[in-house]
Amino acid sequence: MAAPTERPLVAALDIGSSKVSAMIARPDGEGRLTVLGTGQRESRGVKRGYITDMAASEFAVREAVELAERMSGTTVEEVWAGYGAGGLVSDVASVEAELGGHPIEQPDIDALLNAGKSAIDRNGQVVLHAHPALYTIDRAQGVQQPIGLYANRLGVDIHVIAADPSPLRNIDTVIRSAHLGVKAIVASPIAAALACLSDEERELGVALVELGADVTNVSLHFGGMLVGLRSVPLGARDITNDIACAFAVQRRDAERLKCFYGSAMTSPRDNHEMIEATQMSAEPGVEPMKITRAQLMMVIRQRVEELTSEIEAALKDLGFTGPVGRQVVLTGGGADLKNIADYMQGVLGRAVRVGRPKQLTGLPDAHSGPAFATLVGLALLASSGTGDIRDIGPIARQAPSRGLIGRFMAAVKGGY
Repeated sequence: MAAPTERPLVAALDIGSSKVSAMIARPDGEGRLTVLGTGQRESRGVKRGYITDMAASEFAVREAVELAERMSGTTVEEVWAGYGAGGLVSDVASVEAELGGHPIEQPDIDALLNAGKSAIDRNGQVVLHAHPALYTIDRAQGVQQPIGLYANRLGVDIHVIAADPSPLRNIDTVIRSAHLGVKAIVASPIAAALACLSDEERELGVALVELGADVTNVSLHFGGMLVGLRSVPLGARDITNDIACAFAVQRRDAERLKCFYGSAMTSPRDNHEMIEATQMSAEPGVEPMKITRAQLMMVIRQRVEELTSEIEAALKDLGFTGPVGRQVVLTGGGADLKNIADYMQGVLGRAVRVGRPKQLTGLPDAHSGPAFATLVGLALLASSGTGDIRDIGPIARQAPSRGLIGRFMAAVKGGY
C-alpha cells in the first residue's frame, strides 16, 4: 500500500516591534501540530508595529526564518504573518434574507453568506477577517445553528476586522523581499486568542489584552467570536525607555533592570534593596551607581498606572462593564512583568490572569511564554482554517491578479 501523503508544513511569522519570531510546524491527520523549528531575532525598523525601515526589517525576517529552517531541516516557501499595529478597525455587518417560512437548509445559509460578501467592503481599507458570528431568525437572536428551524427571515452578523492598506503592503513587501510568499496576513488579536483563550472563555465573554512592546491591543471575545477591538499606542518598551531616561542608562541595561528587579507591585523592602546600574556617561573602571529598588519601582509604576488607565478606558469604551466575574487575560511580552496581573486585577476590579500559549509538541520552553502567543496562534490558525466568510459556501474563486498589488490583495484574503 502507498504511504499516506504527508501534511504540508505550516510556517508562522510574527514581526513585532521588539522581536521577529518564526515557527515551522507540521500538522498530523487530526490537525495536531508538531513544532519542527523556531527562530528569533531582534526586530529592527519597526516602530509602534509599523515598518519604518525596509532593509533592516527584511534582514531580521530573513534571519529568523533561516534559523527556524536550519533547526527543522526543512525549507518553507510561504508564511502566515501577524499584524498587530494600531489602526485595526473592528465592525459588525448585518445581512438578512427572506425565506418564506420554510425550514432553513444549508443552501440558505450559503446564499446568505455569499450575499454578505458585498456588506464587508470598508471603503478603501483591506478586510483581514470577516467571520460570521451569531444568526437571527425572525425575532430570535443569538442562534448558533439555524439549520432545521422554521423562519420567515434569516440574518447573520458578520464581524469584520480591517486595516489601512499601506502598512499591510509594507509587511507584504518586506516578507517577499526575503524571498518568501505570504499565505495570509492575520490580525494578532485573532491569533493570540486562539493560542491562549479556552473555548469556554471565548463563549462566555472575556477581554484579551496584548501587552506588546509598542502597542497594546484590547479585544473582546463573546459567543466564540472577536466582537470588539481597540489599540493603545503604549507598551512594555515605554517602561524600558522611562528607566533609561530616569537613570541615564543604555536601553539594554534598562531592560535588564526591568526584567530582573522590576515589578508592578511595591513592597516595604524596596527602600532597603540596592541595585547597581552603569550610566552611559560613566568612565571605564568607575564603580556603577547604586539606586534603591523603590526608585526603580517609582518609574515603573508611573507608566504601568498610565497603561492600566488606558486599558480600563478601552474596556469601558467597548462596553466591557458586565458582571464582575468576566475575566481579563493578559498576553504579549509585557505580561512577563512581575505581578502585572495582580496589579491590574486590583485596579480593574475583575479577575486577571496571564495567558500562555497552548502547549504544542516540540515547542521550546523559551517560546512557551506570553510573548509568543501570537506566533503559536498563527500556526494553529494555519493548520485549522480561517473560518472566514470568504472561504465558506460555493464562492467563486477569481483568477489571481498579476503584479504586486494583485498578489498583495490575494495574500490578505488568505491566499484565495
